[in-house]
Amino acid sequence: MFPEVRRKDREITGEELDRILESAPYGYLSTVGADGYPYGVPISYVYDDDSVYFHCAVEGHKLTNIAGNDRVSFCAVTDAQVLPDLFSTNYKSVVLFGRARELTGDEKVAALRLFIMKYSADFKDSGFKYVEAAKHDAKVFKIEVEHRTGKSRR
Repeated sequence: MFPEVRRKDREITGEELDRILESAPYGYLSTVGADGYPYGVPISYVYDDDSVYFHCAVEGHKLTNIAGNDRVSFCAVTDAQVLPDLFSTNYKSVVLFGRARELTGDEKVAALRLFIMKYSADFKDSGFKYVEAAKHDAKVFKIEVEHRTGKSRR
């Protein structure tokens, strides 16, 4: 059902996939609209306990798409380095597939706190206060991962 990595010599698995998902500063979320067109957008995200979390405004294109079809794809890339003389690029990447589910209540707040820990750990106390004050101004989703693959060129 899910595509496998074509270049088995570049496939990565297990904990290395987790490290890429934990360390990439952003990723790309892909959804499909009612018109059948794919929509990919860069997002800030957090990876925790085998799930990807993202937040967004309370309305928008990706929300409309997810409401119509909760199946999504997500990609994160780290350690990218263009090698112009070799006509290639070094990289580590993960592509995953899953279903996006909106979080509410305590689950939403817990996910937003994960964002503070990833992106603003030096400002944890004020960040947690910010989460409490602004939690109604955003939606938060959890991608429950059904399949993931990884690939690298080093």
